[in-house]
Amino acid sequence: MLTVDFDRLGLRPGDRVIDMGCGAGRHAFEMYRRGADVIAFDQDADELAGVLELFGAMKEAGEVPEGAEGDIKQGDALELPFADGEFDRVVAAEVLEHVPEDTRAIAELVRVLRPGGTMAVTVPRWLPEKVCWALSDAYHEVEGGHVRIYTDKELVQKLCRAGMRFEGKGFAHGLHSPYWWLKCAVGVDNDRHPLVRAYHRVLLWDIMRTPGLSLLTRGAEKVLDPLIGKSMVLYLRKPQPAAQ
Repeated sequence: MLTVDFDRLGLRPGDRVIDMGCGAGRHAFEMYRRGADVIAFDQDADELAGVLELFGAMKEAGEVPEGAEGDIKQGDALELPFADGEFDRVVAAEVLEHVPEDTRAIAELVRVLRPGGTMAVTVPRWLPEKVCWALSDAYHEVEGGHVRIYTDKELVQKLCRAGMRFEGKGFAHGLHSPYWWLKCAVGVDNDRHPLVRAYHRVLLWDIMRTPGLSLLTRGAEKVLDPLIGKSMVLYLRKPQPAAQ
């Protein structure tokens, strides 16, 4: 289930990219599959071990182009262990809402991106997230949970002040907002509630692309994404230095 549009990001085979806060690796795997040299970066060693294992399985199965590389790195988003301008593309998907010192994390993302390179940043969208917070404290008041709700204007300003140029935005996962509203209403840990279980099956049909049903869910997401898409995606570019 991808949030970032890699065609819009400008990803090309051979690009060196970082998936900062990669989690289980969904975006890292797709970039690797497209021929990029990928660094999956996260604090969670267990998550990273699973990502590295799947990188290896993808290569053995011939799912990646010749020459593409996938690797992992554990560390802190506030102190990325990479050189200035090391990456052609940067992805930070559903990360910044967890980081108290988000401006420091943004500065690091900008630092490691080369001039002319592009960045995709995704966060929960303001309205769907606001509803979740209103329905349930347990949704966000957990260790490592969400510490803020961004407006698009606020996040764009923070990224541009750090040196990026905003190029556009999109929205994703419109079907997921009602699912999370329902979970917040009945209890975020109450996965056995019949309505939650039924809705979860719908999402699985979409993710697994079940024939017939997938057409319905994809069509629904196309309509719902601009209205109540769970995620907001910002696309930005780091300007080239001015000619002397």
